[in-house]
Amino acid sequence: MRRREFITLVGGSVAAWPLVARAQQSERMRRIGVLMASAADDSESQIRIAGFLQGLQQLGWADGRNVRIDIRWATTNPDDIRRHAAELVGLAPDVIVAASGTLTVAPLLQASRTLPIVFAVVIDPVGAGFVASLARPGGNATGFTIFEYGMSGKWLELLKEIASSVKRVAVLRDPAIASGIGQFAAVQAVAPSLGVELSPVDVRDAGEIERAVTEFARSGNGGMIVTASALATRHRDLIITLAARHKLPTVYAGRWFVTGGGLFSYGPDYVDQFRQTAGYVDRVLRGEKPADLPVQSATKYQTVINLKTAKALGLTIPESVLARADEVLE
Repeated sequence: MRRREFITLVGGSVAAWPLVARAQQSERMRRIGVLMASAADDSESQIRIAGFLQGLQQLGWADGRNVRIDIRWATTNPDDIRRHAAELVGLAPDVIVAASGTLTVAPLLQASRTLPIVFAVVIDPVGAGFVASLARPGGNATGFTIFEYGMSGKWLELLKEIASSVKRVAVLRDPAIASGIGQFAAVQAVAPSLGVELSPVDVRDAGEIERAVTEFARSGNGGMIVTASALATRHRDLIITLAARHKLPTVYAGRWFVTGGGLFSYGPDYVDQFRQTAGYVDRVLRGEKPADLPVQSATKYQTVINLKTAKALGLTIPESVLARADEVLE
């Protein structure tokens, strides 16, 4: 371990002691519910939960000692999510974390308009009706946004920068949520200036994804953009495989696609979002109300490139793009 890392670790531990002591002063065991729209063995979801638990521990909360954490792992099936949301509300926890965007926030708010809810990764909480405003949420929910819709246009700009020959782009989106439609609209707004024809591809199930991408790939000069959604994350292995099979340069919304073999990603640091979510949960446990906690925007963004995938696609990543990358996988 490097000396600087050791000092940081020790210093962080020392700084955490007052927080631990403060948390131990509470006589009542607190309870946190967490709703995940993914399987329990999903690697990316496990990484995010670990970040959340780490954030709680740094603030003095430890599962089984002064807080009980109930995690419900739902699939992306709406019926499963609603059932697990109702179960968590029935437990009457002190706060519930909606950990998978709109798919989890909406059913939790349908189940309760009084229990505090903190969301970790939502794109447009005002447009979705979750909060009255970013500055003053006003209800029983608040949390963190991952980006504004306008950022979605950046994906198309990056795709053209990496693969200038692309003239047709399939945009994979979840049409059942407002953010799926909003992200597509933002990409659509910049497409004419870049001379690109867009084709929306719905990601409702694996069969639909495979049929649509295969059909799209039959014509040349194609590429893809995979927008942010729980469904895209669930089907990421299939999407990455299809992109490789059909030689489609693809830009993704998150790092986990690129570590899984995808070409390029640009988006927020999701693990950091979950650590910050722990901070809001801490504040709620100590008596603050979601209505008074402003919705926070992502502060850390990542550009990740997979050079092995680029080589397989016959692409040379421009030096200007490599220079801006936060992580390059060889």
